[in-house]
Amino acid sequence: MNGLVNWFIDTLGGIPGEWVAFIISMVPILELRGGLLAASLMGVDILTAVPICIIGNLIPVPFILWFITPLFSWLKKTRLFRPMVEKLEAKAMGKQDRLEKGYFWGLTLFVGIPLPGTGAWTGSLLAALLDIPFKKSFPAVLLGILIATVIMSAISYGLLGSILALFA
Repeated sequence: MNGLVNWFIDTLGGIPGEWVAFIISMVPILELRGGLLAASLMGVDILTAVPICIIGNLIPVPFILWFITPLFSWLKKTRLFRPMVEKLEAKAMGKQDRLEKGYFWGLTLFVGIPLPGTGAWTGSLLAALLDIPFKKSFPAVLLGILIATVIMSAISYGLLGSILALFA
């Protein structure tokens, strides 16, 4: 992830760090994790970076929840995009077992624990494919983003070491 974050920082180097963090937070794969890491590397204050990255990561969520299923249905009608869509659906549905027991908390933890292949984009895609209603899936994704924010802020800004030092 560091290489990709650094590529974005270099590519978007002419704009303020806050905007770089915001843009990275909207990008699949990197999302809030990459946004907070970029903000930290660019010297953006944590109190500024956190809301920027949360908003950036949250912006795509309603669009994914509302429009990805109809978009996928339309794309599967084309010979060009059908294999890609089916691969994305299979990948997302392969993570379905993590959500089977208690969709709300499963989706929340899936989005909140920053591991490869998890996050708001994949969580929202999975929620849409599983037909979890918006009023249930959006709060779960939001709570997951907030959990990821705490974890990634501690990692990206070195807060974890400071917290552990308090107990030593």
